[in-house]
Amino acid sequence: MRHSSRVVTLLAVAALPLALSACSSGSSGSSGSSSDTGAHAKPAKEKDPNAGLLSGTQLKQVLAPASAFPAGFTAEADGASDSAGDFLSPSARKTAKPDCTRLEGTSWIQVTGYQGGVSFAQNDYANHDKTETLAQEIDEFQGATANKVMAQLQSVAAECATFTDTDMHAKVKTTGRSTSGLGDEAYTITLTSGAWENGTTLVAARSGSAVVTVLSTHGSDNGAASAKKLTAQLVDALKTKKGA
Repeated sequence: MRHSSRVVTLLAVAALPLALSACSSGSSGSSGSSSDTGAHAKPAKEKDPNAGLLSGTQLKQVLAPASAFPAGFTAEADGASDSAGDFLSPSARKTAKPDCTRLEGTSWIQVTGYQGGVSFAQNDYANHDKTETLAQEIDEFQGATANKVMAQLQSVAAECATFTDTDMHAKVKTTGRSTSGLGDEAYTITLTSGAWENGTTLVAARSGSAVVTVLSTHGSDNGAASAKKLTAQLVDALKTKKGA
C-alpha cells in the first residue's frame, strides 16, 4: 500500500499596516479635529485561523512509536510523510463521486473529497512478508471542517457499499458504523471480500479539530482490534500533547 503524496503550500496571512501618524496636542490645524479621529484608530488584529492547531512536526511526535506495533512489524521507508513546521492552504472539498478504491490504501481520508488538513503526519508499518499492514495518520483542520470530514465519511460508506478492488479485481463489501469511546466521535469502516484472506478495518476519530485515521489488516478479525487499539492510543496522545 502507498501513502498519497502531499504538496506543501505555505499559508500566507496578510499583515494589516498600522496607522503611524499622530497629531500634536498643541496643534492649531484641523489635524486634531474630531472629523478625522477615525483615521488614527488601530485596525482590529486579524485572527490566525491556525491558532491552537498542531503543526506537522508536532503531530509527528504524537504518532505511535515502533514499540506500539506488533512484534515483527517495521516501518515502511516510503510510508512516512508530514507537513513539517508550516501550515498548508486549506482546500475545498471535491464534490465528485468518491473514488472508493482510496479505501484500500493509506491516507484514505481523501476518499471524503478533502485533500487533508492544514497540517498532517503519517506513517505505516508492515510485517516481514508485507501481508499485514498498520497505518496511522493525523490531520488538523481549521474551524469546523473536522466535523464535516466525519459526516462525509458516513456518506462514503454508503456510496461505496460495493466496489471493485484494484489488485484482484474482486468485489469488495463496505460496512460502516458509529463507534463510541474514541475521542469526540468516531466511525469504523470494514472492507471484506470473498477473494481476500482477511479484511481491512478503517477507523476515523475526531479529537477537537484533529482527525485520526487508522488502517489495519492485522489479525484474524479483519484488523478490528488492532485498529481500535491504535486509534485509542493516538487520541490519548493528542489530548496529552494539546494539554501540555
